[in-house]
Amino acid sequence: MKGGQKKDMEYKTDKGTAGLTILLSLIVMLFIIGLIVMIFSLMGAELMGATTDATAIGVINDTASSIAGVTDWFDIFIVIGAMVVLILLTVIIITAIRSSGMIAGGQ
Repeated sequence: MKGGQKKDMEYKTDKGTAGLTILLSLIVMLFIIGLIVMIFSLMGAELMGATTDATAIGVINDTASSIAGVTDWFDIFIVIGAMVVLILLTVIIITAIRSSGMIAGGQ
């Protein structure tokens, strides 16, 4: 700040996205989790084939099947993410209608 002048702060505002970045982040997160689950499932299969110990094969099998069960939760994540985006859209629409002056707010 030279000469005592104040610089105005500029904020990034994405108009028209309305929560789509949240939905996109959710999809990327689910893709990464799916990729990690696939890698660990493949590693579990390779470990099971590489060992001959019965207690170890049981543990590896239990672990690999538990990791593979993570994908059952993907539906819930998608539904919750879509609900958050819809609620955000509703709030944005209501705020836009109120600020436009189309509705007299009880005055």
